Amino acid sequence: MDEFSKLIKSQSEYKQTRDENYRNSSKERLSKILKKKVETTMIGALSSVEEHLGFLWLNEEGNHTEQQKQMFDLYQKIRSDILDKGNAQARNIDAELNQYGVKWLRYSVDLPVVNNYKN
Repeated sequence: MDEFSKLIKSQSEYKQTRDENYRNSSKERLSKILKKKVETTMIGALSSVEEHLGFLWLNEEGNHTEQQKQMFDLYQKIRSDILDKGNAQARNIDAELNQYGVKWLRYSVDLPVVNNYKN
């Protein structure tokens, strides 16, 4: 009977360890996805600024006026600020997620089974 209780205890510990590992991997997965979304938002914002305001510091001839150089320097400062703030928020994701229990529900599909067998 002692062996049986050890087996039950061992199985229980295995399930607990497996569940803990699953929760940790779920949290890591969510963290990675959220960080990627923050980065995509930052890059998208910078791309929009370049698309709509790039004419202020770019020209086709290649020679830049003093005003265009100043605008480009200002854009570089803004770009740096956006990236710094976004990266700080991406780092804060892990600290925030540590306050939660996360479990990925995975994808599931229920396939209907139809019995077409005729006697």
